[in-house]
Amino acid sequence: MTDGVVIGPDGQARCPWGLEDASREDYRRYHDTEWGVPVRGDDALFERICLEAFQSGLSWLTILRRREGFRAAFAGFSIAKVAAFTEADAERLLADPRIIRNRAKIGAALANAKAAAEWAPGELTSLVWSFAPDAGTRPVPHTAADVPPLTPESTALSKELKRRGFRFVGPTTAYALMQACGLVNDHLAGCHVRG
Repeated sequence: MTDGVVIGPDGQARCPWGLEDASREDYRRYHDTEWGVPVRGDDALFERICLEAFQSGLSWLTILRRREGFRAAFAGFSIAKVAAFTEADAERLLADPRIIRNRAKIGAALANAKAAAEWAPGELTSLVWSFAPDAGTRPVPHTAADVPPLTPESTALSKELKRRGFRFVGPTTAYALMQACGLVNDHLAGCHVRG
């Protein structure tokens, strides 16, 4: 281990969470190909907002392993389609074993879709990305302890999403969204993905 990173069996240096153990290939693949890669597009960001909210209090591995189930249950995370879901759809989701069956989180996903459906195309993308900090102002993290759980930007993003009718988007969830969608680069110094 050097500078906080872990060297995998393939010789690549990674953030420690990306290679916790051999049984978590899902983490490695997500770390290497998706986490921190810029995401744009309203439906794509809506999916990430929903998944980050469902992850709250749970392991991200749980969400990764159910992601295709979530996509099927939530109509591919099409904002327009999810905004049209009815109370019967909410009950269907509560009975769907492919997803996390939490009434508050399901309710938030439906409410968030209804809120986002009122916006102009591209507005969710513009809003989220407007909170991306200037990359030059952020220090490069060298260890996991250098990565904050939230920032002033994530707090402001959370506040704005809530003001616009979103639920289950606290500052920590908003920061996880910012990390996952490439608004910030929290890959550790020395991680092969950082560059």
